[in-house]
Amino acid sequence: MTDEADRAARPTDAGPLMVVDRPAAGVVMLSLNRPAKNNALSAALLTELDALLRAWFDEPATRAVVLTGTDPAFCAGVDLDGIAAGDDFPPDAIRRLRTAPVPVIAAVNGAAVTGGLELALACDFRIGSELARFADTHARLGFTPAWGMAARLPQAVGQAWARQISLTGSFVDAGTALRIGLLNEVVRHDRLIDRAVELAGLIARTDPETARRIRDLYTIARDGSGGEALEAEARASHVTWDEPRT
Repeated sequence: MTDEADRAARPTDAGPLMVVDRPAAGVVMLSLNRPAKNNALSAALLTELDALLRAWFDEPATRAVVLTGTDPAFCAGVDLDGIAAGDDFPPDAIRRLRTAPVPVIAAVNGAAVTGGLELALACDFRIGSELARFADTHARLGFTPAWGMAARLPQAVGQAWARQISLTGSFVDAGTALRIGLLNEVVRHDRLIDRAVELAGLIARTDPETARRIRDLYTIARDGSGGEALEAEARASHVTWDEPRT
């Protein structure tokens, strides 16, 4: 294990992220850990998440990652107190998820709202508990999406559902999310992490080079039109979608 990855494995419960190293062979689990704020994304959390992802992606033993939140939520989006204070919210962690060298599974344990939904959409796929629910409140709050919503949401659920979700700001429950393709599976809340780790463990046991090539092929197919949507979103929100900073 690299020194950076070793340091990344030892955050305290008081920090904005918790790490479970190797809950299964080749698997790392990261949990957003601001439960009093429903795991809202502060600038500090985003910076630490990017550093942890970089550390684990650089570790050769990492074959799959599970991303979840500390109950009761997955992620409530960007911390509005931080926005009011004028904080900068670096998008590097979202970019790093989008370009991850290994599969990332979102284990959605509760509400995934706006930036939290974009975080989940940046993962390879999502499973949820019966408590999972999703919303995009950009239009309600007067913010233009900047982290990939315009491309990733319609890719996941189709144009009609994406427009309904984003233009109404209404919540979609776990059952509906499963039906429209936002979730791959819905499991009992107390089984969510076990199932996510089980799936990640199955991925970790495949041939890494073949799995990488398959993911690359799916990414090319997905982004044939999605890349244009990302560029249009970037122009509208004045955010440049370049590679993550190293």
